[in-house]
Amino acid sequence: MSTIEKIQEELDVLFQEKREHEIVLYNDDVNTFDFVIDSLISVCEHTLEQAEQCTILVHYKGKCGVKTGEYDDLEPRCSKLLELGLSAEIV
Repeated sequence: MSTIEKIQEELDVLFQEKREHEIVLYNDDVNTFDFVIDSLISVCEHTLEQAEQCTILVHYKGKCGVKTGEYDDLEPRCSKLLELGLSAEIV
């Protein structure tokens, strides 16, 4: 086994160990576009443009991944979205 193959194998294992999670936001008939946009800006640290695009995707597609990262970072963000009355989960 060459050194390059060994390094690649070690990197592959590291990537598998650091599995990324995602907060998925679901559409509802309760919250306004402006409320969802403001929530994504404050909770997920989106720019205005990101928040608007995600909100439109949620409205027309029914759901959208709004934040990816490690579970420990996403869990409090998802909890805050739920506290605000939005429908979200970590996958």
